[in-house]
Amino acid sequence: MSGRQVVVTGATGFVGSAVLRHLRELDPRIVPRAVSRTSRTSASCTSASRAPVPAAAGALRRVAADLADPASLHGVCEGADVLLSLASYVGPDAGRCEAVNSAGTAALMAEARRAGVRRIVHLSTCAVYGPGPHRGADAGELEPAPVSPASSSRLAGESSVVASGGLVLRAGLVLGRGDRWVVPALADAFRRVPAQWDGGAGLASFVDVDDLARLLAAFALGDGGPAGANGVLHAHHPEPVRNRDLMHALAAHGVLPERPAADWPWSRCLEALAATPGWVSERQFTLLARDHWYRADTAWRLAGIDPGPGPLDRLGRAAPWYRERGAAIPG
Repeated sequence: MSGRQVVVTGATGFVGSAVLRHLRELDPRIVPRAVSRTSRTSASCTSASRAPVPAAAGALRRVAADLADPASLHGVCEGADVLLSLASYVGPDAGRCEAVNSAGTAALMAEARRAGVRRIVHLSTCAVYGPGPHRGADAGELEPAPVSPASSSRLAGESSVVASGGLVLRAGLVLGRGDRWVVPALADAFRRVPAQWDGGAGLASFVDVDDLARLLAAFALGDGGPAGANGVLHAHHPEPVRNRDLMHALAAHGVLPERPAADWPWSRCLEALAATPGWVSERQFTLLARDHWYRADTAWRLAGIDPGPGPLDRLGRAAPWYRERGAAIPG
């Protein structure tokens, strides 16, 4: 393990930072090559989340490169055994989505092939499946139908990974310290729709960021190769989370106020959301509140690790972050 050279793109982002921490915990002799838009820790092309780089970051080899600038990628994989491709752009700019998630990923895969990288693990998203509802489909059982520039371009980027012999891990909703999207979106939606949403019965796939980092590291350093449906696996906790359970857990940690006793039908929820200004769209609200869950047993089995107790049990560690952030617009 210690002799492997691991390149991590998106290294200063939400997931990338957690992966770097976990790699160092696995073996302090591993010195990952941390790739981000600048060689400093203040910028990243991964998501709007800029979580702290681990305390051991002094041992990192930092490399500045931007997926939107293919020329900057030359040499980033030189001498590497493993590429963990974690960088993406999740904002609304369609041009940047194409430049980073589609063309940029293709350029990175070309560089990995040129450098002779033997193992590629790429992080994607279950958002590529579109609006749903989705209930328990495994990878390969559901046709992707993305509706946003971000998810469409990330789906396009997957094809270059698979063509390069890489493994694509589609994650559900990621929770933890550094999350600027999921729980802030729930807070914004709850402020605008202050009731239980259609019984709170919606089930969705979630994963704690540290558990996701464990899974990514296991595939990067273990013996399991690209397996599943055309090299695509789901990467979140196998047990879906019910909306009312998540909202109650967030209230118990002081992240959200206690939910009132009122239970509004879905039509009224949508009316209230539309009537009150906020940043969460109806599509995003639907993703959070209604059924969007996917089977993920295969990834954990192939990686040879236990998924752990689940994201609700991990919320306490991230609660201070969430209480500070509130419903702030991602940025």
